[in-house]
Amino acid sequence: MNNNLTKKKIDSATLITAAIVAVLYVLVFIAEQTIAPTSMLFTVLKKGATYALVAVSMNLCNGFTGIFSLGQAGFMLLGAFTYSILTIPVAQRANVYQYYSGGVVQFALPWFVALLLGGLVAALFAFLIGMPVLRLKSDYLAIASLGFAEIIRTVCQWDKMGPLTNGSNMLNGYPTFADFNIRDASGNVTVYLDALVPLLIAGLCIAIIILLINSTFGRALKAIRDDEIAAEAMGIRLASHKRLAFCVSSFFAGIGGAMLAMYQSTVQAKAFTTAMTYEILLIVVIGGIGSVTGSCISSFLFVAASEWWLRFLDQKQMIGTFEVPLLRNGFRLVVFSIIIMVVVLFFRQGIMGTREFPDLIRSLQRKKKKEATSK
Repeated sequence: MNNNLTKKKIDSATLITAAIVAVLYVLVFIAEQTIAPTSMLFTVLKKGATYALVAVSMNLCNGFTGIFSLGQAGFMLLGAFTYSILTIPVAQRANVYQYYSGGVVQFALPWFVALLLGGLVAALFAFLIGMPVLRLKSDYLAIASLGFAEIIRTVCQWDKMGPLTNGSNMLNGYPTFADFNIRDASGNVTVYLDALVPLLIAGLCIAIIILLINSTFGRALKAIRDDEIAAEAMGIRLASHKRLAFCVSSFFAGIGGAMLAMYQSTVQAKAFTTAMTYEILLIVVIGGIGSVTGSCISSFLFVAASEWWLRFLDQKQMIGTFEVPLLRNGFRLVVFSIIIMVVVLFFRQGIMGTREFPDLIRSLQRKKKKEATSK
């Protein structure tokens, strides 16, 4: 009977979580139709959804498997370039590849096919480098994966790769999130979907990752994280499980990179620096290493604080004839860094720790049950 009650609680918590997510999607759709499309809210939603997917994919490696990888920017670059190269309309390739005779690719694929291929290309590279790199431990693995990301970025900017990657020049003209808006015959937008679609794509991918984490394979990954020797003694194949986790993480990072390309509407290799990887790692740490919910929440908070809420700190402010001191270009980053330090000091395990949103619902259910029993 106790087992049945436990299953019922798990199911109800999951259903409540799914209902809340569905309501949020509806609210985003309504907001898109009622709020001006230039609002910073939609910038936060689009970039936050992209970063949430990449952060969760990084958490799969670092938080749930114990693989300390710092190659996320490299896999995002592969996904972004694969998507943009394969979706630029043939008629526009002469303008985009103006220094390389129109480029070597002379066809265009549908956006969803290119999105998946972006993830597969990233996973393929992860498989190739995973065989030697995953033999390393701790800091050495992090340095090796970071070096891979830098090599990929340099190669994409190499002039000899110009006919494919356009060298150090931008790629543009491919489908973006704005192309999901529904327009009438005159070209006017009748239904806005450019903020809802990235949330749907990221939500679907994160749901797949959650299913993977809660599967037998996911439990094996957690066992490897907790104690490799004990996991191997239980019959878990360390090398194959680590490699597969690394490839899956890279696959979704590649999709995240393609989403970033759709958000930015231009792609350039020099943008995928180590700083991007550190941003993603910071999001994972703030949210909680080993918490999907924490990675999602911290992604939107990170983007909102850095791109929207604190932007006024970069501009001089006057109160009558008095000029507020310190407010000038760059001060926003100082305040943002202080906020991050405070969060890390007071939330040692991140905002969520290792908990998920359904866990919070279950704890509330248990608390209510205790109160009802005591009465």
